[in-house]
Parts: sequence; structure tokens; C-alpha cells
Amino acid sequence: MAQQQSSSRLILVITIVVAVVLIAVIWPLSLVGKGSGMPSVADDADARIQPVAKVELAKAAPAKSDGKPRDGATVYQSVCMACHASGAAGAPKAGDKAAWAPRIATGSAALIKSVTNGKGAMPPKGGGADLTDGEIKAAVEHLVGLAK
Repeated sequence: MAQQQSSSRLILVITIVVAVVLIAVIWPLSLVGKGSGMPSVADDADARIQPVAKVELAKAAPAKSDGKPRDGATVYQSVCMACHASGAAGAPKAGDKAAWAPRIATGSAALIKSVTNGKGAMPPKGGGADLTDGEIKAAVEHLVGLAK
């Protein structure tokens, strides 16, 4: 029984010695090629993983005007024509008497209110947020004049 205890102790001591030797050899070898502990400025990880490009969204600058109100034809050309020339999104085409007749029958005030507040797919002020009430009225009169 004494011989079995000594052989067990011998195996335990050999295992511990081998583990210590392996740690003493493998740990320094694992540090080879890693360089210094502090990264240099040229090797900064944040700089290496930056995106290639950035996209920034900004609000478009409003169109510059000379301060004078625009006439109906100018407003139609710059704002209204996008939909009313082609009939996009159900907009009545400019000059189409049949499509404009029921709208004209409601009166100019109702048409101006529809433009100011928006109607159907048309946004308020027809998408021209910088339009004044006078410019909206002039544009409505211009479109009604094309349909008569």
C-alpha cells in the first residue's frame, strides 16, 4: 500500500512539474509578435474601421426670390406643373375643361382652400411651402383660366 501511495505522489509531482514547464515555455511564446502593449497612433483600431463614406441629409435651401410676389403662371411653372401637366396622382390636367368644370363650379374660394390645406395626394400649398396666399390665388386663377 505504501508503494501505491508513493507512485501516486510521484505521478502528481510529475504532472505539476510538466504543467509549470509548459506554462513557462508556452506563455512567453504566445507574446511573440504582438509588439508592445500600447497601440501606436498609426495602428489605432478606430481609424482602421471607419466607414468609407458618410451620407448627411440636409434640408434643401428655399428658392431665393427678389421679395416680389410671383404671378400665377410662374407659380404654376415652378410648383403646380409637376402634377397638373401630366395628371399624376389623379390631379386634373391643366386645360382639361371636363375635369375642371365641377371644381370651378364650387367657386374660387373652395379651390384656394383645397390648395392651402391640401386635398387627396396634393400636399398643403401644392408642395410649395413658401407660397403666399396671393401667390396661391394667382396660381388658382391661372389654372382656372387654362380650363375655360
